[in-house]
Amino acid sequence: MELLTETASGLLAGFLLLLLGDFISTFAYHVPEHVFGKFHSLVHHGANRSFVHYAVLTRNPLVLLDGFLGALPYFVFIPWLWQLSPIGTLLGLALGEFHVVWRHITAAGKVTPPWLQRCCEACFLTTPERHWQHHENAEAAFGDIFTFFHRPAYGWLKVLRGLKISYRRWRRGGLGA
Repeated sequence: MELLTETASGLLAGFLLLLLGDFISTFAYHVPEHVFGKFHSLVHHGANRSFVHYAVLTRNPLVLLDGFLGALPYFVFIPWLWQLSPIGTLLGLALGEFHVVWRHITAAGKVTPPWLQRCCEACFLTTPERHWQHHENAEAAFGDIFTFFHRPAYGWLKVLRGLKISYRRWRRGGLGA
């Protein structure tokens, strides 16, 4: 019974790390960076979008900063989830890192097998092909790990763009005039 409880706690901790980290990363960093930022778009959506190039070969510190800022929300939850299950927390971190590398393999010409595509779609997991849609079109396929974040993230993108436009008008004195 104790092993079952530890296993359930571990799976819950790993799942929560991925779910909460992806949520905060998407809504507090990724989407706002598309509206207000510059370097995420340059690094992630620039002309050279090869994961191997920008994540491994480049020596540009902005690449590391972009990666760190995208990963920071996952790290924030470690102290709380560690109390639930250290092994589950480490498992969640390992699966998250694996997913980062895996979702960028389409640049290397790999294709997800159809059976795995269907499994991922059923579990709302982002596949490399879906993530590549986001590389090609910055308004498509939000949610680094979970696909169900796309619709609310796209809505958040539109809200933030509206706020940015309103702020610019206000700065120019166009709102009250």
